[in-house]
Amino acid sequence: MSRHQPSRRTQFDSAGGPRYDGIDDETLDDDSADGSGSLKLRPSNSNVTEDLEPFMGVKVRRKASRHRDYVGDYLDVQSRPYLMKILEKQGDRKVLFADKVLKITGSGKMKRRTLLITDFAIYIVDPDTDVLKRRIALAAVERLCLSELSDNFFAIIIPTEYDLLMASTRKTEIVTVLVDATKSASDYELEVSLSNR
Repeated sequence: MSRHQPSRRTQFDSAGGPRYDGIDDETLDDDSADGSGSLKLRPSNSNVTEDLEPFMGVKVRRKASRHRDYVGDYLDVQSRPYLMKILEKQGDRKVLFADKVLKITGSGKMKRRTLLITDFAIYIVDPDTDVLKRRIALAAVERLCLSELSDNFFAIIIPTEYDLLMASTRKTEIVTVLVDATKSASDYELEVSLSNR
């Protein structure tokens, strides 16, 4: 006998044997006709994938993340004079959100950018050269598109200009800040759509 094979077989009596959760008498066949006394598992009538289908592929949110306090300014804009100079030149003072993001260009290149959201506008700043690349008024934003997957991509749709595709680990906070800022500046509520296109 090979040393990798067990020397004995364990046999269970089907009448007095242990009960396991999820296995009922309908799914067990007693195959004692051949004298081996083994039990065989046959498929049941319930389809588990149909029962779980609404939750397949969608990330379930943890209870601890429902009441998260957002910091907003992750870069401490007040201590960066070049960012304060850009904001003062445009007439903005209050920063609602500031963080580093990845901007995806039309050709598919990823570029590091600093995203600033104020009461009235969205600012895209190049962190290497400290130059303002783009300013988008919140009134010009039509809607936000989010990916249903946990890939951190979101798009800002601007009908009068070209759209903006970005990736950030703080995607939900950015969307929350943009919706709240738009609602407080005007009675218009920003449309948020979920799609994978």
